Amino acid sequence: MDWKDQGLVLGVRRHGETSVIVELMTNHHGRYLGLVRGGRSRKMRSILQSGNLLNVVWRARLDEHLGYYQVEPELLRAASIMEHRASLFCVQVLANHLRLLPERESFAHMYSASNIILDHANVLKISTHLLIRFELALLEALGFGLSLNKCVVSGTTRELVWVSPKSGCAVCRSEGEPWAEKLLPLPKLMLNQKQDTDEPVTAEDLKAGLRLTGHFLERNVYMPRAQSAPDERTRLIGELSKPDAI
Repeated sequence: MDWKDQGLVLGVRRHGETSVIVELMTNHHGRYLGLVRGGRSRKMRSILQSGNLLNVVWRARLDEHLGYYQVEPELLRAASIMEHRASLFCVQVLANHLRLLPERESFAHMYSASNIILDHANVLKISTHLLIRFELALLEALGFGLSLNKCVVSGTTRELVWVSPKSGCAVCRSEGEPWAEKLLPLPKLMLNQKQDTDEPVTAEDLKAGLRLTGHFLERNVYMPRAQSAPDERTRLIGELSKPDAI
């Protein structure tokens, strides 16, 4: 059997003397592995870099086999990504997150979001904001979506400033004030209401957004799998702490 698709390179590992096993996040077939013969050649190494976008053909005698990839470059981003530390952290975090999704299941919206993030990987403010949105979508895809559209107590959609660390639901200012120390800050950049997102996004907003999604990823996803969040995610937060980060 065989199929054609477009895929984002997540990682590569050696196989034998000249070949490699390539891990792709594809548009229609999800996360897929395949063998690339001659993948360790100088030409192929430049193509099979994390963050690059490829047109691929996958072939195998049976669906459950590893299969073989034939690849052609569509968009080579790796060289540009390597110019910035934050961009490298971003692509590594993204690859790690995509590996949390079930293998060989289509997540076209996650694939599209990944490419949008990498298209802006060299602009820290934009890529981080998009990554936070991606993590919200990832939690939703894994069955742990947050409810940030209205206050869980009063039902209001105004002045949503906290999130319950237990339920993942938003809490408005008036209802949450007595328990503020136990609640997680909800930055305005994570709200959908236009009137709540007109203010400029700051580095502190972005760090707060990453800490919020990070709390639920750690509790609901990484810990049950006996895994840890990627170190690059912490380093990305560190980049946001630098003077004039954005």
